[in-house]
Amino acid sequence: MSLTRTPSVIFDLDGTLVDSEPNYYEAGRRLLAEYGVTDFGWERHTDFIGISTRETLAELREEHGLSASLDELLAGKNRHYLELAAASTAVFPQMREFVELLRERGVPMAVASGSSPESIAAVLSGTGLDVFFPTVVSAEEVPRGKPAPDVFLEAARRLGAIPGDCVVLEDAPPGAAAARAAGMRCIAIPYAAATADDPAFAAADLLYAGGQQEFTARAACDWLLGGRA
Repeated sequence: MSLTRTPSVIFDLDGTLVDSEPNYYEAGRRLLAEYGVTDFGWERHTDFIGISTRETLAELREEHGLSASLDELLAGKNRHYLELAAASTAVFPQMREFVELLRERGVPMAVASGSSPESIAAVLSGTGLDVFFPTVVSAEEVPRGKPAPDVFLEAARRLGAIPGDCVVLEDAPPGAAAARAAGMRCIAIPYAAATADDPAFAAADLLYAGGQQEFTARAACDWLLGGRA
């Protein structure tokens, strides 16, 4: 990242900006229950944090021998998730403050997520974050999801930014790996405490090993802007 140019900041959405994982878990649990799978627990859900919804369902479809097509499963999970997201999605308070600080300082921002375009739009609109992010990319719009760099590279392209001038905020190892593969710097805020020592996080430029409880908007802004915040 150049010290003379304002960086562009690319946010993961789920688990980074908003605490949507409980809703994703419940949507997946309800969907699988419709097909007779009743033992899907939170621990298994955490295996898929940072992985696109399509790739998650493809693996679960094979694991449980589901007869429904992948498109049917996607539609079903999105239906459940949108119902849950409309009812309640929590924004991490320090993340909202961070976004506000960056906008005040004219920092270009984007969201790059493994969720569907419909899910991203519902969460951003429902939380009021949509006013900060005119640039949004879903993994469904690119050939490969995280840990491939495609979604971050597309976000940089839409922002008109050089990848090396971009900083990614991520909560999951596949996302941190994707940022590195894209040639971008990474601020890592692990969602699941058990992943904090993952090698992908060890390679991050700034690691909040304690997750959201450790992250502070002002300190992250100071780091990002080299003390000019």
